[in-house]
Amino acid sequence: MTRTEADLLALLRELDDPEWLEWPQRYDRGEIAAQFGGLVTRLEGDFTACCTAERDTQDSSEYGRVVVPADAAVCGTRIVVCVSKFGSLALVCADNPGAFLGTEDAQAEGELDGADLAKANRALVELGYVVIAEELLETDYDGPSQLPQLPGCLQHPTWWDRFFGIF
Repeated sequence: MTRTEADLLALLRELDDPEWLEWPQRYDRGEIAAQFGGLVTRLEGDFTACCTAERDTQDSSEYGRVVVPADAAVCGTRIVVCVSKFGSLALVCADNPGAFLGTEDAQAEGELDGADLAKANRALVELGYVVIAEELLETDYDGPSQLPQLPGCLQHPTWWDRFFGIF
């Protein structure tokens, strides 16, 4: 099912519980780990490559990341899939989160192939994840939670900070 930007923002607001910043109230680490393991296996099969994975990130609302190596990607830039501890939220980016303004920018610069992006998105959706575009996650956060301000950081918090950031 394709969700509109308005639907995705509504979902982000629905998942935003000010009492539970790092993970949701009914967080099941074992269930998230199993789903994430399935994602790693799926991406390795789809890209026919050994992917690296960081799991169970501490002091962060991000559960982990899967990195598809650059030599397995059409454009020669690694693909990073980030998974949140909240609502099976996930995003796909070229090189690293924030390296480009989003997947459209990475594609325009020739660093992310559309078929590779579709392959990663399809795996996520088929495994029950909700794919959120990095462009949407980089918009200013306007939810009810009091997000910690990092020392020396002058920017406003974003939805990325809320659902993938460090606490």
